[in-house]
Amino acid sequence: MDKLLEPYRAKRDFTLSSEPSGRDRRRARKGRFVVQKHDARRLHYDLRLEIDGVLKSWAVTRGPSLVPSDKRLAVETEDHPTDYLRWEGTIPKGQYGGGTMIVWDTGTWMPVGDVATGLAKGHLEFVLDGERLKGRWHLVRMKGRSGDKKRPWLLMKVEDEHARAEGDGDILAEQDSSVLSGRTNAELAASGELRADHERRARVAKRAESAKSSKASASKSSAGKKGVLPAFVEPALATLAPAAPNGADWLFEIKHDGYRIQARIDDGRVKLLTRSGLDWTAKFKPVAQALKALKLPSALIDGEIVIESTSGVSSFSALQQALTTGEIDPVIFYVFDLLYLDGRDLRSLPLTRRKDLLQQALDDAGSDARIRFSEHLVEDGEAMARHACQLGLEGIIAKRASAPYRSGRSDLWRKVKCTSSQEFVIGGFMPSTSAPRAVGSLILGIHEGERFVHVGRVGTGFTNTMARDLWNALNPLRIDAPPFSDPLPPLAKRHAKWVEPKLVCEVTLRAWTSDGQLRHASFKALRPDVTAEEVVRMTEPKRARRRAKTASKGASQSDVRLTHPDRVLWDDIGLTKQGLFEFYAEIADHILPHVVDRPLSLVRCPDGIGSCFYQKHGWAGMDADHLHVAKAGDDSVVVVRDRDGLLALVQSSVLEIHPWGATLTDPERPDRLVFDLDPGEGVGWADLVAGAGAVRERLDGVGHAAFVKTTGGKGLHVVVPLAPKAGWDEAKTFSKRIATELAKDDPDSFVATVSKRARAGRIFIDYLRNQRGATAVSAFSTRARPRAPVSVPASWDELPSLGSGNRFTVENLSSRLDAVKRDPWAHLADAAKPLR
Repeated sequence: MDKLLEPYRAKRDFTLSSEPSGRDRRRARKGRFVVQKHDARRLHYDLRLEIDGVLKSWAVTRGPSLVPSDKRLAVETEDHPTDYLRWEGTIPKGQYGGGTMIVWDTGTWMPVGDVATGLAKGHLEFVLDGERLKGRWHLVRMKGRSGDKKRPWLLMKVEDEHARAEGDGDILAEQDSSVLSGRTNAELAASGELRADHERRARVAKRAESAKSSKASASKSSAGKKGVLPAFVEPALATLAPAAPNGADWLFEIKHDGYRIQARIDDGRVKLLTRSGLDWTAKFKPVAQALKALKLPSALIDGEIVIESTSGVSSFSALQQALTTGEIDPVIFYVFDLLYLDGRDLRSLPLTRRKDLLQQALDDAGSDARIRFSEHLVEDGEAMARHACQLGLEGIIAKRASAPYRSGRSDLWRKVKCTSSQEFVIGGFMPSTSAPRAVGSLILGIHEGERFVHVGRVGTGFTNTMARDLWNALNPLRIDAPPFSDPLPPLAKRHAKWVEPKLVCEVTLRAWTSDGQLRHASFKALRPDVTAEEVVRMTEPKRARRRAKTASKGASQSDVRLTHPDRVLWDDIGLTKQGLFEFYAEIADHILPHVVDRPLSLVRCPDGIGSCFYQKHGWAGMDADHLHVAKAGDDSVVVVRDRDGLLALVQSSVLEIHPWGATLTDPERPDRLVFDLDPGEGVGWADLVAGAGAVRERLDGVGHAAFVKTTGGKGLHVVVPLAPKAGWDEAKTFSKRIATELAKDDPDSFVATVSKRARAGRIFIDYLRNQRGATAVSAFSTRARPRAPVSVPASWDELPSLGSGNRFTVENLSSRLDAVKRDPWAHLADAAKPLR
């Protein structure tokens, strides 16, 4: 294998480039492939197929095409090491292949016929099963010109269910980001990944020193030490960090939002152990069965069990709900470390070696889809963290690549979280004001040495059922006095019920007060896997401290009186009126430009999302100090004029805000059009994104800019800013023309009629939002749907990576707003033009 890689190594100076030099690896049972988008001297795509322990490689100059009639030139290049399957980075200028490289697609491949024969004959047929490329393909060698050093081939798609017809969308245009990190080549280049010479030389010196010491003990350490399979190993825990660390010795993984689990496999018997050693095998039988089916030898695997939404975001609340209902079939086990394998204790090995052995073990076993290897990046953790937060993920974990496995909390692992959260001990509770024998809020504390310190309350995040279950769990622990070390102020003790500090819960928080108390906290779950004694204050990210001022702005200074603050509005996630009030107080500056002084149609849900109705006019008991009834022509309408008006909507249990496309000052002439793209049954996210792009292109052709936002549901809204000169009739005529022309030109993709039967497999372009009195949900409004999704403006470039129209929720929006450097709608007003 080393001989095969000699040409690869000869072309590279590994003291300057961070590309992998390649290591010997066992041959995988199931071949893998990667397509890398390589922006070098000129942009191209590199196709690499795992064959005989290396990656056979072709540079596809124009990239792969899903259209069978497209024959794409693929120039054969040198074999690459299998480490390249997950490599992304910047190759320095002046080096071979200098430029940026991202993993555009990855997965497994299977040859049709014998590989060696196909390569020798110059015709290799194979099947790809990637995230973007699927189905059968041909690689056919061309005769070439005499003197050609590199052999030219043609890459062609076979006509099958994964192929596209001529004129269909180009997948290269639809998908331009990494499937691992979500970054584009431009984002990678902008991140400044090239290091200064002295940093690179320091890294090289470190590698050389490490190589010298490891060479002497390679025979002893490469496979770990002989040992007995431990009954349990205290897991390695990460230290909270405000930002991703820099340096060559770090790798970065997505932080999953689930239960940390250690899988112990011993002669076919599987145990799933929590981070405190509790046996939860019975709770997660599908994972235990999947691990058993792999028929691995004795092993100890570290990972996290999660449930993912349709957009690929892990959801702790969904996992909790699944455990409550017993519907745990969707659980997934992400594995990221291997501590023991087949008689060898691997904890002394470097992390990169342990991860290589773990991935190889899964490959050799033909891994079950329920068991997934947790991929990582080796550089640019800052960009990865920003992108994770931008997409509403939990955060990232940074790990020392060369470090052994160290139990307990250490600086070798660091977590950079998008939303601050930590565990707290429950010291008491406040009874609910809206339900008997239920908890309204929890009184929390942490340990500081020998002292038990009060840190405040959490009053949102538990469902109605959970509020009753918490009462039942806490009531038997009742004591007469506060368990905290220091006396509490009278207000903190009023109506409180005290309990022995035994139960631990996890809470998300968006701010701390200056005196160390929680602000804008939300309950996630009880943590039976954590003992009360180990709960201490974590160092909160700078992000949370920065947010403390803006988070309190409006909520604490508001004149709006909130009644029944613990009333649950979204029972599936336990979001209360108080939680919604704090959410709108925090994001008021974002939503107000879209709703102030516009006639509103409101969705009110006094008893939560299960019972809602539309409200277009004023109502009895409305807060007349902050909500206003006005005239829009002959219509009586409700408007808000400021932050307090927005918060007064929460007091009236308004869960959706739908403004007109015109202002109150000029209600007869719209200043916005909305094309509501509603996907029919069978329309995937990529098809919907392509459809929105087609609407944008059509609008651009008639001189109008288009902006896009998620709806908080299945669809997308394409929004057109207008200079308010034309009336509603002209607006409706224009939008109908755009919709019907698209449906006529591409009837397989679009439909402009309201008939639901006609929508199957197509996108309904609803243009009827653009008539007088019609409305569309506002940007940054919540939706009265499960998980409290939010309609959020997005950039056209990031649209493919979002995965669904309901990716953003009340729970993750604030982390996105922190991460997005440029408002995708910053130039909306500037782009307004008269209707054409």
